[in-house]
Amino acid sequence: MLRRAVYDDDHEMFRDAVRGFFNRELEPNYDQWEKDGVVPRSFWLKAGEQGLLCPQIPEEYSGPGGDYRYLSVVVEELHMAGATGPGFAVHSDICSAYILNQGSEEQKQKWLPKMVSGEAIFAIAMTEPGTGSDLQGVSTTARLDGDEWVINGSKTFISNGQNADVVIVVAKTDPSLGAKGISLILVESDRDGYRCGRNLEKMGLHAQDTSEIFFDDVRVPKSNLLGEEGRGFVQLMTELPQERLAIAVGCMGLAQRAYDLTVEYTKERMAFGKPIIELQNTRFKLASLKTELAAGWALTDQCIEHHCRGELDATDAAMAKLWTSEMLGRMADECVQLFGGYGYMMEYPISRVFLDARIQRIFGGTSEIMRELISRTL
Repeated sequence: MLRRAVYDDDHEMFRDAVRGFFNRELEPNYDQWEKDGVVPRSFWLKAGEQGLLCPQIPEEYSGPGGDYRYLSVVVEELHMAGATGPGFAVHSDICSAYILNQGSEEQKQKWLPKMVSGEAIFAIAMTEPGTGSDLQGVSTTARLDGDEWVINGSKTFISNGQNADVVIVVAKTDPSLGAKGISLILVESDRDGYRCGRNLEKMGLHAQDTSEIFFDDVRVPKSNLLGEEGRGFVQLMTELPQERLAIAVGCMGLAQRAYDLTVEYTKERMAFGKPIIELQNTRFKLASLKTELAAGWALTDQCIEHHCRGELDATDAAMAKLWTSEMLGRMADECVQLFGGYGYMMEYPISRVFLDARIQRIFGGTSEIMRELISRTL
């Protein structure tokens, strides 16, 4: 992959450090974490010590003070290492943005330093058993009782659910107002009535803990409200573009890994007395995949640049998420085909890419929802 103009020398130095850390601390252990279904908290703390968590947080909150591109570097390198767990993007790209951009000064001072160090792992709870991409349809409620919010309901498919110390909960504070009655509330996982269900068994993303969460009269202080009451839906719409960009970045990292693994394999695999990369079909397939990669990186880098200038809108983010996730699906399928029967064996890392790729077209808003959002601007 060519040097990309979106990054400068400082970002590339950071990339070298991130890649070295993953080589030492992640790759030797990742197979075991896939079996365990969770990444240990000790790894989060080590990542925090190395400045890999929330690198965009300002120094006034004990952060490194970098720009968004440092976040992208971590996500890219994590996925190019073949690791879709731990849920760093949920913690650093998504949750920390809510605290930094929507939180009170007290909330920022309390939580951001711990997010940077890895002492507090965050999750965000949007999806419910009866609702997917329709965030207006959430049924979890938060009722004000004196100086406390009383929360009832349940959430599912919550990334970082097993490890989470704090969850940003999407709840109805006034069910009669529809989208205008949605608020965001911080809920610590050690509160009475908070219960984390089983670690869900998934097709892919095995090392990323994903959970059901239940709230039975969970009480939190009134000050745990994130932003203004009734502004939750607006807050979600404001922060979703960065979430979708993070997914696009991850898709490109996985696609690059699939391509690199396949090129290496086709140079070694012999058929008809020669490496299969010398067969015209193989070369033509790889040429097409290389071209799709170049197009995907160009689109993603353009969105990264726009986001750094504060110009990334919901439509651009939706297009990036849609195109890169669909391209990754095509890439993973073609690469497994080029591996032949070995591509179907779990001992070959291309099979993990294939499994981890499928969810990218679903979470963060399905491809169908992305098309709906884009079509509204036609």
